[in-house]
Amino acid sequence: MILEAIRAIIAEWSAYIGLVILVLMFAGFISERFPAAVVAILGACAFLFFGIIDSKGLFSVFSNPAPITIGAMFVLSGALLRTGTIDAVADMIIRRSKKRPRLAVAEMFLGAFVASAFMNNTPVVLVMIPIILKLGKETGYSPKKLLIPLSFICILGGTTTLIGTSTNLIVDAVAQDSGMEAFGIFEITPFGLVAAGAGVLMLIFFSSWLLPDGQADSMLPGSDESDFLTELTVRNASEFKGKKVSDLPVSKRARVAITAVKTAERTYRHNIEDVVLSAGDIIVTRMDLQELISLRGNTNYKIGIVRKGDAGPMGESLVEATIAPSHPAIGSRLFDIPFLSQLNVRILGMTRYRNLPRSDLPNARIHAADRLLVTGSNADIRRMYENPNLFGIVETKTRAFRRDRAPIAIGALAAVVLMAALGIVSIAVAAILGVGAILLARCIDAEEAWSAIDGNVLVLIFAMLAVGLGLQQAGTVELLVETVHPVLANIPPLALIFVIYLISVILTEMVTNNAVAIIITPLAISLAQDLGIDPRPLVVAVMFAASASFATPIGYQTNTLVYAAGNYRFTDFFKAGIPLTIGVGFSTCLTIYFLMM
Repeated sequence: MILEAIRAIIAEWSAYIGLVILVLMFAGFISERFPAAVVAILGACAFLFFGIIDSKGLFSVFSNPAPITIGAMFVLSGALLRTGTIDAVADMIIRRSKKRPRLAVAEMFLGAFVASAFMNNTPVVLVMIPIILKLGKETGYSPKKLLIPLSFICILGGTTTLIGTSTNLIVDAVAQDSGMEAFGIFEITPFGLVAAGAGVLMLIFFSSWLLPDGQADSMLPGSDESDFLTELTVRNASEFKGKKVSDLPVSKRARVAITAVKTAERTYRHNIEDVVLSAGDIIVTRMDLQELISLRGNTNYKIGIVRKGDAGPMGESLVEATIAPSHPAIGSRLFDIPFLSQLNVRILGMTRYRNLPRSDLPNARIHAADRLLVTGSNADIRRMYENPNLFGIVETKTRAFRRDRAPIAIGALAAVVLMAALGIVSIAVAAILGVGAILLARCIDAEEAWSAIDGNVLVLIFAMLAVGLGLQQAGTVELLVETVHPVLANIPPLALIFVIYLISVILTEMVTNNAVAIIITPLAISLAQDLGIDPRPLVVAVMFAASASFATPIGYQTNTLVYAAGNYRFTDFFKAGIPLTIGVGFSTCLTIYFLMM
Protein backbone atom coordinates (compact mmCIF):
# COMPACT_ATOMS: atom_id res chain seq x y z
CA MET A 1 0.00 0.00 0.00
CA ILE A 2 2.74 2.45 0.95
CA LEU A 3 4.65 1.65 -2.23
CA GLU A 4 1.54 2.17 -4.37
CA ALA A 5 0.89 5.49 -2.61
CA ILE A 6 4.44 6.64 -3.32
CA ARG A 7 4.07 5.65 -6.98
CA ALA A 8 0.83 7.57 -7.20
CA ILE A 9 2.46 10.69 -5.74
CA ILE A 10 5.40 10.40 -8.15
CA ALA A 11 3.03 9.96 -11.11
CA GLU A 12 1.05 13.04 -10.06
CA TRP A 13 4.12 15.23 -9.59
CA SER A 14 6.38 13.62 -12.19
CA ALA A 15 6.57 16.75 -14.35
CA TYR A 16 7.87 18.79 -11.42
CA ILE A 17 10.22 15.99 -10.33
CA GLY A 18 11.67 16.01 -13.84
CA LEU A 19 12.06 19.78 -13.66
CA VAL A 20 13.92 19.54 -10.34
CA ILE A 21 16.24 16.88 -11.78
CA LEU A 22 16.87 19.12 -14.80
CA VAL A 23 17.67 22.16 -12.63
CA LEU A 24 20.03 20.10 -10.45
CA MET A 25 21.76 18.77 -13.56
CA PHE A 26 22.29 22.29 -14.90
CA ALA A 27 23.73 23.27 -11.54
CA GLY A 28 26.07 20.29 -11.75
CA PHE A 29 27.14 21.22 -15.28
CA ILE A 30 27.84 24.82 -14.32
CA SER A 31 29.73 24.02 -11.11
CA GLU A 32 32.02 21.53 -12.95
CA ARG A 33 32.49 19.68 -9.68
CA PHE A 34 31.97 16.44 -11.61
CA PRO A 35 32.60 15.75 -15.30
CA ALA A 36 29.63 16.44 -17.57
CA ALA A 37 29.26 12.74 -18.40
CA VAL A 38 28.99 11.89 -14.68
CA VAL A 39 26.30 14.53 -14.15
CA ALA A 40 24.35 13.17 -17.13
CA ILE A 41 24.58 9.59 -15.81
CA LEU A 42 23.37 10.70 -12.38
CA GLY A 43 20.45 12.46 -14.04
CA ALA A 44 19.50 9.31 -15.94
CA CYS A 45 19.79 7.31 -12.71
CA ALA A 46 17.44 9.75 -10.98
CA PHE A 47 14.76 9.15 -13.61
CA LEU A 48 15.28 5.43 -13.17
CA PHE A 49 15.06 5.72 -9.38
CA PHE A 50 11.72 7.51 -9.50
CA GLY A 51 10.40 5.00 -12.03
CA ILE A 52 9.77 7.68 -14.66
CA ILE A 53 11.68 5.55 -17.15
CA ASP A 54 12.11 1.80 -16.91
CA SER A 55 14.91 -0.47 -18.05
CA LYS A 56 13.30 -0.92 -21.46
CA GLY A 57 13.20 2.83 -21.98
CA LEU A 58 16.77 3.20 -20.76
CA PHE A 59 18.15 0.60 -23.13
CA SER A 60 16.13 1.96 -26.04
CA VAL A 61 18.50 4.95 -26.26
CA PHE A 62 21.28 2.60 -27.37
CA SER A 63 19.38 1.98 -30.60
CA ASN A 64 19.74 5.66 -31.52
CA PRO A 65 22.02 5.86 -34.58
CA ALA A 66 23.49 9.28 -33.75
CA PRO A 67 26.11 8.15 -31.17
CA ILE A 68 27.17 5.29 -33.46
CA THR A 69 27.58 7.77 -36.32
CA ILE A 70 29.59 10.09 -34.10
CA GLY A 71 31.85 7.22 -33.03
CA ALA A 72 32.39 6.23 -36.66
CA MET A 73 33.26 9.83 -37.57
CA PHE A 74 35.82 9.87 -34.74
CA VAL A 75 37.47 6.82 -36.34
CA LEU A 76 37.45 8.39 -39.81
CA SER A 77 39.02 11.52 -38.33
CA GLY A 78 41.66 9.35 -36.67
CA ALA A 79 42.48 7.77 -40.02
CA LEU A 80 43.04 11.18 -41.60
CA LEU A 81 45.44 12.02 -38.78
CA ARG A 82 47.21 8.63 -38.94
CA THR A 83 47.82 8.95 -42.66
CA GLY A 84 49.25 12.45 -42.26
CA THR A 85 46.55 14.11 -44.35
CA ILE A 86 46.05 17.07 -42.03
CA ASP A 87 49.81 17.42 -41.52
CA ALA A 88 50.37 17.50 -45.28
CA VAL A 89 48.04 20.49 -45.61
CA ALA A 90 49.75 22.20 -42.68
CA ASP A 91 53.18 21.58 -44.22
CA MET A 92 52.10 23.27 -47.42
CA ILE A 93 50.83 26.30 -45.50
CA ILE A 94 54.07 26.63 -43.50
CA ARG A 95 56.14 26.55 -46.72
CA ARG A 96 54.05 29.34 -48.21
CA SER A 97 54.18 31.46 -45.07
CA LYS A 98 57.74 32.61 -45.74
CA LYS A 99 56.75 34.30 -49.01
CA ARG A 100 53.19 35.42 -48.30
CA PRO A 101 52.53 35.30 -44.54
CA ARG A 102 49.05 36.88 -44.59
CA LEU A 103 47.88 34.57 -47.33
CA ALA A 104 49.34 31.60 -45.45
CA VAL A 105 47.36 32.51 -42.32
CA ALA A 106 44.19 32.87 -44.39
CA GLU A 107 44.84 29.51 -46.08
CA MET A 108 45.43 27.87 -42.71
CA PHE A 109 42.09 29.06 -41.38
CA LEU A 110 40.35 28.06 -44.61
CA GLY A 111 41.88 24.58 -44.40
CA ALA A 112 40.78 24.22 -40.76
CA PHE A 113 37.28 25.42 -41.70
CA VAL A 114 36.91 22.90 -44.53
CA ALA A 115 38.39 20.04 -42.49
CA SER A 116 35.99 20.77 -39.61
CA ALA A 117 33.03 20.51 -41.96
CA PHE A 118 33.74 16.83 -42.61
CA MET A 119 35.59 15.53 -39.56
CA ASN A 120 35.50 16.06 -35.83
CA ASN A 121 36.99 19.47 -35.12
CA THR A 122 38.72 18.51 -31.86
CA PRO A 123 41.57 16.57 -33.54
CA VAL A 124 41.80 19.33 -36.16
CA VAL A 125 42.51 21.87 -33.41
CA LEU A 126 44.94 19.50 -31.66
CA VAL A 127 46.95 19.10 -34.86
CA MET A 128 46.82 22.79 -35.72
CA ILE A 129 47.97 24.14 -32.33
CA PRO A 130 51.69 23.34 -32.87
CA ILE A 131 51.32 24.50 -36.48
CA ILE A 132 49.97 27.83 -35.23
CA LEU A 133 52.92 28.17 -32.84
CA LYS A 134 55.38 27.54 -35.66
CA LEU A 135 53.47 29.77 -38.06
CA GLY A 136 53.69 32.54 -35.49
CA LYS A 137 57.47 32.21 -35.47
CA GLU A 138 57.67 32.16 -39.28
CA THR A 139 55.37 35.15 -39.85
CA GLY A 140 55.88 37.23 -36.73
CA TYR A 141 52.20 37.04 -35.82
CA SER A 142 51.42 36.52 -32.15
CA PRO A 143 50.08 32.99 -31.57
CA LYS A 144 47.66 34.50 -29.06
CA LYS A 145 46.10 36.40 -31.94
CA LEU A 146 45.59 33.14 -33.84
CA LEU A 147 44.68 30.37 -31.38
CA ILE A 148 41.26 31.64 -30.27
CA PRO A 149 40.27 32.41 -33.90
CA LEU A 150 41.39 28.86 -34.79
CA SER A 151 38.85 27.42 -32.35
CA PHE A 152 36.12 29.78 -33.53
CA ILE A 153 36.76 28.96 -37.21
CA CYS A 154 36.62 25.22 -36.49
CA ILE A 155 33.33 25.66 -34.62
CA LEU A 156 31.88 27.59 -37.56
CA GLY A 157 33.18 24.97 -40.00
CA GLY A 158 31.43 22.23 -38.03
CA THR A 159 28.07 23.97 -38.48
CA THR A 160 28.16 23.83 -42.27
CA THR A 161 27.30 20.14 -42.63
CA LEU A 162 25.28 17.63 -40.67
CA ILE A 163 28.41 15.57 -39.91
CA GLY A 164 30.59 18.54 -38.99
CA THR A 165 29.84 18.31 -35.30
CA SER A 166 28.26 15.79 -32.99
CA THR A 167 25.70 18.43 -31.96
CA ASN A 168 24.17 18.50 -35.44
CA LEU A 169 23.83 14.71 -35.51
CA ILE A 170 22.26 14.67 -32.06
CA VAL A 171 19.70 17.35 -32.93
CA ASP A 172 18.83 15.45 -36.11
CA ALA A 173 18.39 12.19 -34.17
CA VAL A 174 16.17 13.81 -31.53
CA ALA A 175 14.11 15.49 -34.25
CA GLN A 176 13.61 12.15 -36.02
CA ASP A 177 12.50 10.57 -32.74
CA SER A 178 9.86 13.30 -32.56
CA GLY A 179 8.54 12.36 -35.99
CA MET A 180 10.36 14.93 -38.12
CA GLU A 181 11.96 14.13 -41.45
CA ALA A 182 15.72 13.53 -41.32
CA PHE A 183 18.05 16.38 -42.25
CA GLY A 184 20.16 16.07 -45.38
CA ILE A 185 23.92 16.25 -45.01
CA PHE A 186 24.08 19.65 -46.77
CA GLU A 187 20.65 20.96 -45.81
CA ILE A 188 22.09 23.36 -43.23
CA THR A 189 25.05 24.42 -45.40
CA PRO A 190 23.52 27.76 -46.58
CA PHE A 191 22.90 28.80 -42.99
CA GLY A 192 26.37 27.64 -41.97
CA LEU A 193 28.06 29.65 -44.72
CA VAL A 194 26.16 32.80 -43.74
CA ALA A 195 27.05 32.23 -40.07
CA ALA A 196 30.69 31.65 -41.02
CA GLY A 197 30.76 34.83 -43.12
CA ALA A 198 29.36 36.85 -40.23
CA GLY A 199 31.80 35.21 -37.83
CA VAL A 200 34.81 36.00 -40.00
CA LEU A 201 33.72 39.64 -40.31
CA MET A 202 33.36 39.86 -36.53
CA LEU A 203 36.81 38.33 -36.11
CA ILE A 204 38.43 40.76 -38.53
CA PHE A 205 36.78 43.98 -37.46
CA PHE A 206 36.19 43.43 -33.75
CA SER A 207 37.59 40.33 -32.06
CA SER A 208 41.11 40.55 -33.50
CA TRP A 209 41.57 43.94 -31.84
CA LEU A 210 40.38 42.61 -28.49
CA LEU A 211 42.66 39.56 -28.39
CA PRO A 212 45.82 39.74 -26.26
CA ASP A 213 49.26 39.94 -27.83
CA GLY A 214 52.44 38.08 -26.92
CA GLN A 215 53.73 34.53 -27.12
CA ALA A 216 51.65 31.51 -26.15
CA ASP A 217 53.14 29.28 -23.45
CA SER A 218 51.91 25.98 -24.82
CA MET A 219 52.09 22.86 -22.70
CA LEU A 220 50.29 20.60 -25.15
CA PRO A 221 51.79 17.60 -26.96
CA GLY A 222 53.27 18.62 -30.24
CA SER A 223 54.76 21.91 -29.02
CA ASP A 224 58.49 22.53 -28.91
CA GLU A 225 59.24 20.73 -25.65
CA SER A 226 58.38 17.36 -27.22
CA ASP A 227 60.77 17.78 -30.17
CA PHE A 228 63.55 15.21 -30.57
CA LEU A 229 67.10 15.91 -31.66
CA THR A 230 68.18 13.35 -34.22
CA GLU A 231 70.41 12.83 -37.27
CA LEU A 232 69.79 11.46 -40.76
CA THR A 233 72.86 9.92 -42.40
CA VAL A 234 72.58 9.72 -46.20
CA ARG A 235 72.99 6.11 -47.36
CA ASN A 236 75.16 5.08 -50.29
CA ALA A 237 72.10 3.97 -52.24
CA SER A 238 70.02 7.04 -51.32
CA GLU A 239 67.98 8.61 -54.08
CA PHE A 240 68.81 12.01 -52.61
CA LYS A 241 72.53 11.92 -53.42
CA GLY A 242 73.36 14.92 -55.58
CA LYS A 243 70.21 16.78 -54.55
CA LYS A 244 69.85 19.89 -52.42
CA VAL A 245 68.56 19.73 -48.87
CA SER A 246 65.56 21.80 -49.99
CA ASP A 247 64.58 18.90 -52.29
CA LEU A 248 64.16 16.46 -49.40
CA PRO A 249 60.54 15.67 -48.53
CA VAL A 250 61.46 15.79 -44.84
CA SER A 251 62.62 19.40 -45.16
CA LYS A 252 59.14 20.47 -46.26
CA ARG A 253 57.29 19.18 -43.21
CA ALA A 254 56.04 21.56 -40.56
CA ARG A 255 57.09 19.30 -37.69
CA VAL A 256 60.73 19.13 -38.86
CA ALA A 257 63.49 21.74 -38.49
CA ILE A 258 66.90 21.12 -40.10
CA THR A 259 69.57 22.85 -37.98
CA ALA A 260 72.83 21.73 -39.64
CA VAL A 261 74.38 19.54 -42.34
CA LYS A 262 77.71 17.82 -41.69
CA THR A 263 79.72 16.86 -44.76
CA ALA A 264 83.24 15.44 -45.02
CA GLU A 265 84.63 18.97 -45.47
CA ARG A 266 82.62 21.16 -43.09
CA THR A 267 79.48 21.73 -41.07
CA TYR A 268 76.85 24.04 -42.59
CA ARG A 269 74.58 26.00 -40.26
CA HIS A 270 73.48 28.74 -42.66
CA ASN A 271 71.94 28.50 -46.14
CA ILE A 272 71.42 24.84 -45.38
CA GLU A 273 68.76 24.43 -48.06
CA ASP A 274 71.36 24.94 -50.83
CA VAL A 275 73.76 22.23 -49.63
CA VAL A 276 74.16 19.40 -52.18
CA LEU A 277 74.15 16.02 -50.45
CA SER A 278 76.60 13.15 -50.82
CA ALA A 279 76.69 9.67 -49.32
CA GLY A 280 77.68 9.82 -45.66
CA ASP A 281 76.52 13.41 -45.14
CA ILE A 282 74.67 13.91 -41.85
CA ILE A 283 71.53 16.05 -41.56
CA VAL A 284 70.99 17.33 -37.99
CA THR A 285 67.29 17.84 -37.32
CA ARG A 286 64.67 18.51 -34.69
CA MET A 287 61.33 16.80 -35.19
CA ASP A 288 58.42 15.49 -33.21
CA LEU A 289 58.25 11.85 -32.19
CA GLN A 290 55.71 10.78 -34.79
CA GLU A 291 57.81 12.16 -37.63
CA LEU A 292 60.92 10.50 -36.21
CA ILE A 293 59.27 7.10 -35.93
CA SER A 294 57.87 7.50 -39.45
CA LEU A 295 61.43 7.71 -40.79
CA ARG A 296 62.46 4.33 -39.36
CA GLY A 297 61.49 2.50 -42.52
CA ASN A 298 63.04 5.05 -44.88
CA THR A 299 65.75 3.42 -47.02
CA ASN A 300 67.45 6.73 -47.87
CA TYR A 301 68.82 7.45 -44.39
CA LYS A 302 70.31 5.85 -41.33
CA ILE A 303 68.56 7.35 -38.31
CA GLY A 304 70.19 8.44 -35.04
CA ILE A 305 73.68 7.72 -33.75
CA VAL A 306 75.36 5.46 -36.30
CA ARG A 307 78.62 3.72 -35.39
CA LYS A 308 81.12 2.48 -37.94
CA GLY A 309 79.94 -0.67 -39.64
CA ASP A 310 76.36 -0.12 -38.44
CA ALA A 311 74.46 -0.64 -41.66
CA GLY A 312 71.95 -3.22 -40.53
CA PRO A 313 68.20 -2.84 -40.25
CA MET A 314 66.44 -1.24 -37.30
CA GLY A 315 65.71 -3.43 -34.30
CA GLU A 316 62.24 -4.82 -33.83
CA SER A 317 61.71 -3.09 -30.46
CA LEU A 318 61.31 0.64 -29.93
CA VAL A 319 61.36 2.11 -26.42
CA GLU A 320 61.70 5.42 -24.63
CA ALA A 321 64.12 5.58 -21.70
CA THR A 322 64.87 8.39 -19.23
CA ILE A 323 68.33 9.19 -17.86
CA ALA A 324 68.38 8.78 -14.07
CA PRO A 325 69.87 11.64 -11.95
CA SER A 326 72.46 9.17 -10.64
CA HIS A 327 73.73 8.20 -14.10
CA PRO A 328 77.58 8.28 -14.07
CA ALA A 329 77.67 9.58 -17.65
CA ILE A 330 75.85 12.85 -16.88
CA GLY A 331 77.86 15.66 -18.44
CA SER A 332 79.47 13.31 -20.97
CA ARG A 333 78.69 13.10 -24.66
CA LEU A 334 75.69 11.02 -25.66
CA PHE A 335 77.96 9.04 -28.00
CA ASP A 336 79.97 7.87 -24.97
CA ILE A 337 77.03 6.56 -22.95
CA PRO A 338 78.07 3.04 -21.81
CA PHE A 339 75.11 0.96 -22.94
CA LEU A 340 75.73 1.94 -26.57
CA SER A 341 78.93 -0.09 -26.60
CA GLN A 342 77.64 -2.87 -24.35
CA LEU A 343 74.40 -3.56 -26.23
CA ASN A 344 73.53 -3.76 -29.89
CA VAL A 345 71.08 -0.87 -29.73
CA ARG A 346 70.82 2.47 -31.47
CA ILE A 347 69.74 5.84 -30.08
CA LEU A 348 67.38 7.36 -32.62
CA GLY A 349 66.89 10.67 -30.85
CA MET A 350 66.76 12.53 -27.57
CA THR A 351 64.47 15.12 -26.08
CA ARG A 352 64.85 17.49 -23.17
CA TYR A 353 62.16 19.64 -21.68
CA ARG A 354 62.28 23.02 -23.47
CA ASN A 355 66.06 23.00 -23.80
CA LEU A 356 67.25 20.77 -26.61
CA PRO A 357 71.04 20.88 -27.15
CA ARG A 358 72.20 23.05 -30.03
CA SER A 359 74.91 20.52 -30.94
CA ASP A 360 74.53 17.41 -33.05
CA LEU A 361 73.18 14.21 -31.49
CA PRO A 362 76.45 12.32 -30.68
CA ASN A 363 78.03 15.41 -29.04
CA ALA A 364 75.00 16.38 -26.96
CA ARG A 365 75.88 16.48 -23.25
CA ILE A 366 73.75 14.19 -21.10
CA HIS A 367 71.47 15.77 -18.50
CA ALA A 368 69.33 14.12 -15.86
CA ALA A 369 65.79 13.38 -17.12
CA ASP A 370 66.84 13.41 -20.78
CA ARG A 371 64.54 11.08 -22.68
CA LEU A 372 66.01 8.79 -25.35
CA LEU A 373 64.32 6.92 -28.16
CA VAL A 374 66.13 3.59 -28.52
CA THR A 375 65.72 0.70 -30.94
CA GLY A 376 67.25 -2.76 -30.82
CA SER A 377 66.53 -6.46 -30.68
CA ASN A 378 64.06 -7.76 -28.12
CA ALA A 379 66.91 -9.40 -26.18
CA ASP A 380 69.04 -6.24 -26.01
CA ILE A 381 66.08 -4.08 -25.05
CA ARG A 382 65.26 -6.53 -22.23
CA ARG A 383 68.81 -6.09 -20.93
CA MET A 384 68.26 -2.31 -20.85
CA TYR A 385 65.56 -2.84 -18.22
CA GLU A 386 68.28 -4.14 -15.88
CA ASN A 387 70.24 -0.88 -16.12
CA PRO A 388 69.77 1.04 -12.80
CA ASN A 389 70.82 4.30 -14.47
CA LEU A 390 67.85 4.26 -16.80
CA PHE A 391 64.25 4.48 -15.63
CA GLY A 392 60.83 4.84 -17.17
CA ILE A 393 61.72 2.43 -19.98
CA VAL A 394 58.49 1.86 -21.89
CA GLU A 395 57.51 0.82 -25.35
CA THR A 396 56.58 3.96 -27.22
CA LYS A 397 52.87 4.44 -27.87
CA THR A 398 53.42 6.80 -30.78
CA ARG A 399 52.84 5.32 -34.24
CA ALA A 400 54.40 6.20 -37.56
CA PHE A 401 52.43 8.03 -40.22
CA ARG A 402 51.00 5.89 -43.01
CA ARG A 403 51.21 8.51 -45.72
CA ASP A 404 50.94 5.99 -48.56
CA ARG A 405 47.37 5.25 -47.45
CA ALA A 406 46.25 8.88 -47.28
CA PRO A 407 44.33 8.69 -50.60
CA ILE A 408 42.32 5.75 -49.23
CA ALA A 409 41.38 7.63 -46.05
CA ILE A 410 40.39 10.72 -48.03
CA GLY A 411 38.44 8.57 -50.49
CA ALA A 412 36.60 6.79 -47.68
CA LEU A 413 35.48 10.07 -46.12
CA ALA A 414 34.46 11.43 -49.53
CA ALA A 415 32.45 8.27 -50.19
CA VAL A 416 30.66 8.62 -46.84
CA VAL A 417 29.68 12.20 -47.67
CA LEU A 418 28.63 11.29 -51.22
CA MET A 419 26.52 8.27 -50.23
CA ALA A 420 24.77 10.24 -47.51
CA ALA A 421 24.23 13.29 -49.74
CA LEU A 422 22.71 11.22 -52.56
CA GLY A 423 20.52 9.28 -50.14
CA ILE A 424 22.02 5.93 -51.16
CA VAL A 425 22.26 4.91 -47.50
CA SER A 426 21.79 6.72 -44.18
CA ILE A 427 24.66 8.68 -42.66
CA ALA A 428 25.10 6.03 -39.96
CA VAL A 429 25.40 3.19 -42.48
CA ALA A 430 27.72 5.22 -44.72
CA ALA A 431 29.99 6.05 -41.78
CA ILE A 432 30.19 2.43 -40.66
CA LEU A 433 31.01 1.32 -44.21
CA GLY A 434 33.74 3.98 -44.29
CA VAL A 435 35.21 2.64 -41.05
CA GLY A 436 35.21 -0.86 -42.49
CA ALA A 437 37.07 0.35 -45.58
CA ILE A 438 39.83 2.15 -43.70
CA LEU A 439 40.32 -0.76 -41.30
CA LEU A 440 40.55 -3.18 -44.22
CA ALA A 441 43.07 -0.93 -45.98
CA ARG A 442 45.12 -0.59 -42.75
CA CYS A 443 44.86 3.20 -42.78
CA ILE A 444 44.56 2.82 -39.04
CA ASP A 445 44.91 -0.19 -36.75
CA ALA A 446 41.91 -1.44 -34.80
CA GLU A 447 43.43 -0.47 -31.46
CA GLU A 448 44.10 3.07 -32.68
CA ALA A 449 40.64 3.26 -34.21
CA TRP A 450 38.93 2.53 -30.92
CA SER A 451 41.24 4.89 -29.01
CA ALA A 452 40.28 7.66 -31.46
CA ILE A 453 36.71 7.45 -30.15
CA ASP A 454 36.05 9.95 -27.37
CA GLY A 455 34.29 7.78 -24.80
CA ASN A 456 33.29 10.77 -22.68
CA VAL A 457 31.31 12.23 -25.57
CA LEU A 458 29.47 8.98 -26.29
CA VAL A 459 28.66 8.32 -22.62
CA LEU A 460 27.40 11.88 -22.26
CA ILE A 461 25.19 11.54 -25.33
CA PHE A 462 23.69 8.18 -24.32
CA ALA A 463 23.03 9.45 -20.79
CA MET A 464 21.47 12.68 -22.04
CA LEU A 465 19.26 10.74 -24.46
CA ALA A 466 17.96 8.84 -21.43
CA VAL A 467 17.43 12.15 -19.61
CA GLY A 468 15.58 13.54 -22.62
CA LEU A 469 13.34 10.47 -22.67
CA GLY A 470 12.71 10.91 -18.95
CA LEU A 471 11.72 14.55 -19.41
CA GLN A 472 9.29 13.56 -22.15
CA GLN A 473 7.70 10.73 -20.16
CA ALA A 474 7.57 12.80 -16.96
CA GLY A 475 5.62 15.53 -18.75
CA THR A 476 8.31 18.13 -17.99
CA VAL A 477 8.60 19.19 -21.62
CA GLU A 478 4.83 19.65 -21.82
CA LEU A 479 4.90 21.61 -18.55
CA LEU A 480 7.58 23.98 -19.87
CA VAL A 481 5.72 24.48 -23.16
CA GLU A 482 2.49 25.28 -21.32
CA THR A 483 4.38 27.77 -19.15
CA VAL A 484 5.98 29.73 -22.00
CA HIS A 485 3.07 29.41 -24.44
CA PRO A 486 1.16 32.48 -23.17
CA VAL A 487 4.32 34.58 -23.45
CA LEU A 488 5.33 33.37 -26.93
CA ALA A 489 1.90 32.79 -28.48
CA ASN A 490 1.56 36.25 -30.01
CA ILE A 491 5.14 37.12 -30.90
CA PRO A 492 6.12 37.11 -34.60
CA PRO A 493 7.97 34.07 -36.01
CA LEU A 494 11.27 35.96 -36.31
CA ALA A 495 11.16 36.89 -32.63
CA LEU A 496 10.38 33.26 -31.75
CA ILE A 497 13.47 32.10 -33.64
CA PHE A 498 15.55 34.68 -31.78
CA VAL A 499 14.14 33.57 -28.41
CA ILE A 500 14.92 29.87 -29.05
CA TYR A 501 18.38 30.76 -30.32
CA LEU A 502 19.08 33.03 -27.34
CA ILE A 503 18.01 30.44 -24.76
CA SER A 504 20.11 27.76 -26.45
CA VAL A 505 23.23 29.88 -26.85
CA ILE A 506 23.16 31.11 -23.23
CA LEU A 507 22.84 27.55 -21.93
CA THR A 508 25.59 26.37 -24.29
CA GLU A 509 28.03 28.89 -22.81
CA MET A 510 27.36 27.47 -19.35
CA VAL A 511 26.99 23.73 -19.96
CA THR A 512 28.00 21.18 -22.56
CA ASN A 513 26.58 21.70 -26.04
CA ASN A 514 25.31 18.14 -26.57
CA ALA A 515 23.29 18.31 -23.35
CA VAL A 516 21.69 21.57 -24.48
CA ALA A 517 20.86 20.06 -27.87
CA ILE A 518 19.09 17.06 -26.35
CA ILE A 519 17.11 19.13 -23.84
CA ILE A 520 16.08 22.12 -25.97
CA THR A 521 15.31 20.32 -29.26
CA PRO A 522 12.18 18.47 -28.04
CA LEU A 523 11.11 21.63 -26.21
CA ALA A 524 11.36 23.65 -29.44
CA ILE A 525 9.47 20.98 -31.41
CA SER A 526 6.67 20.76 -28.85
CA LEU A 527 6.42 24.55 -28.69
CA ALA A 528 6.18 24.83 -32.48
CA GLN A 529 3.51 22.15 -32.63
CA ASP A 530 1.56 23.87 -29.85
CA LEU A 531 1.72 27.17 -31.75
CA GLY A 532 0.78 25.49 -35.03
CA ILE A 533 3.96 26.37 -36.93
CA ASP A 534 6.63 24.34 -38.69
CA PRO A 535 9.18 23.17 -36.06
CA ARG A 536 12.03 22.77 -38.57
CA PRO A 537 13.24 26.42 -38.40
CA LEU A 538 13.34 26.27 -34.60
CA VAL A 539 15.27 22.99 -34.71
CA VAL A 540 17.84 24.56 -37.03
CA ALA A 541 18.13 27.48 -34.61
CA VAL A 542 18.86 25.04 -31.77
CA MET A 543 21.37 23.21 -33.97
CA PHE A 544 23.39 26.36 -34.60
CA ALA A 545 23.02 27.92 -31.16
CA ALA A 546 24.15 24.73 -29.41
CA SER A 547 27.46 24.97 -31.30
CA ALA A 548 27.88 28.75 -31.11
CA SER A 549 30.03 28.75 -27.97
CA PHE A 550 32.40 31.70 -28.33
CA ALA A 551 32.18 33.66 -25.07
CA THR A 552 33.64 31.12 -22.60
CA PRO A 553 36.39 28.49 -22.76
CA ILE A 554 34.17 25.80 -21.20
CA GLY A 555 31.21 25.62 -23.58
CA TYR A 556 33.03 23.79 -26.37
CA GLN A 557 35.97 21.39 -26.30
CA THR A 558 38.08 23.23 -28.87
CA ASN A 559 37.83 26.41 -26.80
CA THR A 560 39.18 24.52 -23.80
CA LEU A 561 42.12 23.22 -25.86
CA VAL A 562 43.28 26.64 -27.08
CA TYR A 563 42.55 28.15 -23.66
CA ALA A 564 45.25 25.88 -22.21
CA ALA A 565 47.59 26.11 -25.18
CA GLY A 566 47.58 29.90 -25.35
CA ASN A 567 47.67 30.52 -21.59
CA TYR A 568 44.67 32.84 -22.00
CA ARG A 569 42.58 34.44 -19.30
CA PHE A 570 38.89 33.58 -19.01
CA THR A 571 37.97 37.15 -19.95
CA ASP A 572 39.90 36.90 -23.23
CA PHE A 573 37.21 34.58 -24.54
CA PHE A 574 34.48 36.85 -23.27
CA LYS A 575 35.90 39.92 -25.04
CA ALA A 576 36.66 38.10 -28.29
CA GLY A 577 33.57 35.90 -28.27
CA ILE A 578 30.78 38.40 -27.59
CA PRO A 579 31.06 40.09 -31.04
CA LEU A 580 30.91 36.66 -32.70
CA THR A 581 27.98 35.56 -30.57
CA ILE A 582 26.03 38.65 -31.59
CA GLY A 583 27.02 38.67 -35.26
CA VAL A 584 26.60 34.95 -35.84
CA GLY A 585 23.34 34.88 -33.89
CA PHE A 586 21.69 37.73 -35.79
CA SER A 587 22.81 36.50 -39.21
CA THR A 588 21.78 32.90 -38.50
CA CYS A 589 18.33 33.80 -37.19
CA LEU A 590 17.64 36.19 -40.08
CA THR A 591 18.76 33.58 -42.62
CA ILE A 592 16.56 30.89 -41.03
CA TYR A 593 13.59 33.26 -41.10
CA PHE A 594 13.94 34.35 -44.73
CA LEU A 595 14.78 30.88 -46.10
CA MET A 596 12.48 28.69 -44.00
CA MET A 597 9.51 30.66 -42.66
